Amino acid sequence: MYNYIDFIYTLIIYPIIYIFPAYAANGAPVIFGGGKPLDMGAKLMGKRVFGDHKTFRGTASSLIAGIAVGLIEYPFFHYMLPVAILLAIGANFGDLIGSFIKRQIGMKSGKSFPVMDQYGFYVFALLFAFIFYNVGMPTLYGLVFITVLTGVTHLLTNIGAHRLKLKDVPW
Repeated sequence: MYNYIDFIYTLIIYPIIYIFPAYAANGAPVIFGGGKPLDMGAKLMGKRVFGDHKTFRGTASSLIAGIAVGLIEYPFFHYMLPVAILLAIGANFGDLIGSFIKRQIGMKSGKSFPVMDQYGFYVFALLFAFIFYNVGMPTLYGLVFITVLTGVTHLLTNIGAHRLKLKDVPW
């Protein structure tokens, strides 16, 4: 018999547990980032490749945070360590793709790019996990829930980071 606890676990709790390494990877550079830019000032067709906000320290902190979450989840979900690694790598890749696109279309570093900023890390995190190690993926309803949650969470955390002067723009 399917009960409410199973429903809540399947729809809400497990999807959050699953995606949390990507969330940690996405948020860590706001706190721990800075320093030398990944592109080291390099340009492509006269425009910066990633910009000043994508740094070595930020990328390293992102990967460390995502993997740390995977290590915490590992005793409860043994498959989550490789999933967490892929989610963290995918989140970084999606974020870098977004920055690259923003630079190439002439947007300044740190400026908001609706949809790509909110979902780029998320989409690529899920793609990496799904393509390279499709184990433990949440149900379709769980994915819908975390997709909505990602948009809301991204907006609220960016507003908070802006108020704490950790980010230049509130979204």
